[in-house]
Amino acid sequence: MAFDLIIRGGRIVDGSGQPARTGDVAVKDGWIVAVGQVQGPALREIDATGLLVTPGFVDLHTHYDGQVIWSDRLAPSSDHGVTTILTGNCGIGFAPCRRGEEAGLIALMEGVEDIPEPVAAAGLTWDWETFPEYMAAIERRPHDIDVAVLVPHSPLRTYVMGQRGVNREAASEADIAAMQALVVQALEAGALGFGTSRSVVHRTPDGAQIPSYEASNAELLGIAAALAQTGKGLFQIVPNFSSPQEFAVVREIARATAGRPVTYTQGQPMDPNDDFLPRLEASNAEPGVIVRAQMLPRPFGMIGGLTTSSNPFSMLPSFQPLKALPLAQKVAALRDPALRAALLAEQPDPGDVQSGLHRRWGSMYPLDPANMSYEPGPSESVAARAAAAGVSPADYCYDLLLERDGNQLLLVALGNYRDSNLDFLERALGHKDVVVGLGDGGAHYGFICDASYPTHALAWWTRDRPHGRFSIEQMVNMLSRRTAVAAGLHDRGLIAPGHRADINLIDHAALKLHAPEVVHDLPAGGMRLHQRADGYVATIVAGEIIAQDGVPTAARPGRLVRGAQAPRLAA
Repeated sequence: MAFDLIIRGGRIVDGSGQPARTGDVAVKDGWIVAVGQVQGPALREIDATGLLVTPGFVDLHTHYDGQVIWSDRLAPSSDHGVTTILTGNCGIGFAPCRRGEEAGLIALMEGVEDIPEPVAAAGLTWDWETFPEYMAAIERRPHDIDVAVLVPHSPLRTYVMGQRGVNREAASEADIAAMQALVVQALEAGALGFGTSRSVVHRTPDGAQIPSYEASNAELLGIAAALAQTGKGLFQIVPNFSSPQEFAVVREIARATAGRPVTYTQGQPMDPNDDFLPRLEASNAEPGVIVRAQMLPRPFGMIGGLTTSSNPFSMLPSFQPLKALPLAQKVAALRDPALRAALLAEQPDPGDVQSGLHRRWGSMYPLDPANMSYEPGPSESVAARAAAAGVSPADYCYDLLLERDGNQLLLVALGNYRDSNLDFLERALGHKDVVVGLGDGGAHYGFICDASYPTHALAWWTRDRPHGRFSIEQMVNMLSRRTAVAAGLHDRGLIAPGHRADINLIDHAALKLHAPEVVHDLPAGGMRLHQRADGYVATIVAGEIIAQDGVPTAARPGRLVRGAQAPRLAA
């Protein structure tokens, strides 16, 4: 019987971390059936000579909760070799939801994940109430890549407790039992786990803390017991590390899950004496405890500019009349010396967190479209450039924003970038208890574009970084097999018989990340940041080519992944 596809003569980096080898990969019915020197006919053959043949990448932290409903493409992730995404992170999502309460969840997603209300209102179908019904809605729409889902805590809490949940009142034993039962129901239907957030920065549009913020330990442990009861799922949490006891809470949750994995958001501590790795190792040394820190493999932060949601001047009074103007008119107005003087004289509200973050001049770097480095040196910051030019950082930044006819973008590195380098991150990424993630695809449309991190990781960490590199085999393992296993998806992330035929063909020498750009392709004409890449010769999902030479095809083989997965046994 003919194979459906044979990829011939590529450099197979199989995801295991083992040395690459040259060979063929044969695919039948969406599964890899042979690797090595493959004989026999195929309906289609691809000559992969000179190319990397890798598993598709798995992103554990996305927010495509809305995009999976209104779009069949999960870009930007699918443009960067990702073939499986996990959504429902941070405890924010659109299910469960009673009729008439949709606006509250839309507001939560707008406040925490920067998905504008008009976009969600126009794009969501709301043909669900329960979480299993939401999963069925995802399943009804074909997608380019596979989708797995977490049950989000804030909608769950609101569904069970009503306004008491929104007000962050303490859950009663009955409330906790009801939440636990709904999580069990969702896990049995195929949800891959549960997500929550205790982050102080996660807020509604009016500045209030989200429903899950002050959830008691009893509530969290009660929900963790649902995972223990079913023996299914992972527990995802964004901790509140402003509390010195927070890591102990994460560890206690891991105990309560009875061996189910816990993954949490971890940034590089800004305190040079704070090293989280020993705490992580100590937790995992305890029998039955599995805790994985999840880290972005580059600085995390925000992108600002005149085309994005915000910039260092966008919250000032004199900027407000400019917000709705087309870019060309905005640039013309900003060239007026009088307006310039007014904006440079004004100061943001000290209580406005976003404005404060956008004015961290020492951590702000102009993005160079010709050289998309995410590890610029200290001399490249706005503060350093301004000092060298003998002007204030605000003056220097004002001129930067007008470059490239107003299209210049600025990266504000908020974490993973202590001392303006990635040296600590290099050590953390190589640790056995750390997994790569936090692409945040589908969220923060106006000021984050981190879903492109696989391309950056493969180009920077294995080829372009002057020192402290990883091998290609190590990085592909981080992007595919380690993340797949962390999610319980043992059927992917590996080029081996019996595994999903989710495959990338990559020209490593040509791999290049372009500068972020603004596109208007969301419902209601909403904008988002997108970032293109060169070097992806083909991305394959379940044996079908979903993109070739960076151009999407019409194939939509992606499916909803229900629960943990195992490799396919040979017939």
